[in-house]
Amino acid sequence: MKKHLLMLALASTCFMATQASALTKDEYKAAKEKIEADYKAAKSQCDALKDNAKDVCEKEAKGKENVAKAELEQQYKPSDAHARKVAEEKVKANYEVAKEKCDDQTGDAKAACVKQAKADESQGKADIKAMKKSM
Repeated sequence: MKKHLLMLALASTCFMATQASALTKDEYKAAKEKIEADYKAAKSQCDALKDNAKDVCEKEAKGKENVAKAELEQQYKPSDAHARKVAEEKVKANYEVAKEKCDDQTGDAKAACVKQAKADESQGKADIKAMKKSM
């Protein structure tokens, strides 16, 4: 029994050490600069588009940037709060893009599209809330 407890304590110590050194400060800065450069490149590709297609493209680019930054924070300083932030940014990005895509439609189709986007967002937020309770 003592042997198992010792092994468990050793394994958890190694796990914590691995998490703490997931990224160095320089790796974090480089990754953050890459995310920002990727966003600028993605946004510049949107300039070739017009009307709502441009708006959708920009929302997708911004959403990807925000999700990538949240994931980077989770890698750099893993925590329950950062894990929730990743999930929140994904829900937010999906909602913003879905809502923007609804602008291509009119009348009842647009209303149904917006309603579905809001329902998906509500489900995502409920999943995050459930995640908070389980942590």
